[in-house]
Amino acid sequence: MKTPRQEPHSSQSCRIPRQHRRDDTVTQPARSRLMPIVTAVIIALLALLIRQTALSDAAQLTLIITLITAVFWITEWLPIPVASLIPLALFPLLGVLTPTQVAAAYGSPLILLLLGGFLLSTAMAHSNTHILIAQRIIRAVGGHSPTRLLISFMITAALLSMWISNTATTLMLVPIAMAVIQSSTSENGEISVSLQRQFAIVLLLGIAYAASLGGINTPIGTPPNLLMLQNYQQGTGEEIGFLSWMSKTMPMTLIFLPIMMWLLSRSLPKVDVGYDLSQDAPNSMQRRILIVFVITALAWMTRTEPFGGWRGWLDLPTANDASVAMLAVVAMFLIPAGRDRPGERLLTWETANKIPWGILLLFAGGITIASAFQQSGLSETVAGHLVVLQQLPVWLIILTVCLSVTFLTEITSNTATTAILMPILLSTAQAMEVDPLLLMLPATISASFAFMMPVATAPNAIVFGSGQIHIREMMRYGFKLNLIGAVVVTALSVLLL
Repeated sequence: MKTPRQEPHSSQSCRIPRQHRRDDTVTQPARSRLMPIVTAVIIALLALLIRQTALSDAAQLTLIITLITAVFWITEWLPIPVASLIPLALFPLLGVLTPTQVAAAYGSPLILLLLGGFLLSTAMAHSNTHILIAQRIIRAVGGHSPTRLLISFMITAALLSMWISNTATTLMLVPIAMAVIQSSTSENGEISVSLQRQFAIVLLLGIAYAASLGGINTPIGTPPNLLMLQNYQQGTGEEIGFLSWMSKTMPMTLIFLPIMMWLLSRSLPKVDVGYDLSQDAPNSMQRRILIVFVITALAWMTRTEPFGGWRGWLDLPTANDASVAMLAVVAMFLIPAGRDRPGERLLTWETANKIPWGILLLFAGGITIASAFQQSGLSETVAGHLVVLQQLPVWLIILTVCLSVTFLTEITSNTATTAILMPILLSTAQAMEVDPLLLMLPATISASFAFMMPVATAPNAIVFGSGQIHIREMMRYGFKLNLIGAVVVTALSVLLL
């Protein structure tokens, strides 16, 4: 699960809030302090222009409220979760949505699924189960070869971030990687600072990039995935299950991850690595958490598939993934931790309360905006104006969307960006008379493919914070991967969707 950006789960997906990424002790120039005022004036002027259009009152208000929310999301003059309350307050106040419709958005089953995913990953992190998994994978794939170590760390990051926050994945792997880096030597038993630093750059970037990539593979991997699913279901009435989602996204990972490995491995220095990743036997708490987690993952993946899944076999037509997640959470609170931690449960409220509650508000704000687009008729209006896109090749539209979203999310929250774009892309696809999945899924995946800037994703920020990587180095590798990722997503979307 990504965190904002990554909003866990990332992501878990939002990026690290801007106030956490800059030095607040630095006095900003006067023009920076005036920016909120200037932007407020611009918003007011745009609102006046919108009010002069032929749109209905509800559509005009939807556009204005979306614009205001988007500005606060992008600039982060308000904390992103606080800005996400604007739709909750204004849509029912101004009569665009009823209170019941707004409440339905903020209590969506997909929000409950995200909540359940956060709680499960918190229990795993609290017990260090994720570290246990990481050590097993690294020792199984690794060796003393730098290339094999890079591959093992990237596979570990990609697999873990499918199920837990990419932020947590990166935070857990970076200390292990730093220990490996410190143990590196050259052939004569010594190593220069520059050679060791080059090894650190490649290994740490590999972890960050693979953590972002892994989140695209499951619906709970990062919040933008669930936002897309919610919008797609609202717009088409069709539901996409776990296996169906993975069948569409795993091919992209299976192609892009080796490309990442190859591109980074070309810069690996020739070093010898001596490391010792201890393999303590899992304790009783870790074993029980793994059992619950595996059962939960299997229940998610087999709910609707194959052959109708257990929902059909047991005649439970309203069963959803949120129900599975909540039952797993309740089980975590009930099951004792075992003899290693007598008197404890697998999950306590003190531990559970540490999840990123603000991401749920951000997610809910995006769903509310999507509902307003539909209820106000704005989606139909947008679709009518976008009908001209039928004249363009589909691959060109997808490539443009991928590149635009990838580079936009270098400086903005991927969840906020996805929340704004999904209703628009849904309307665009309807205007083109194509399956909305053809535009919405590539955009959603591209929201996680921002590899250039430290502020783009939480994994990027974490490895940059190690002090081993300069921005120019991250941009050099990241720019290539941004372009390659857009091409891979476009090509596979045309072929598979």
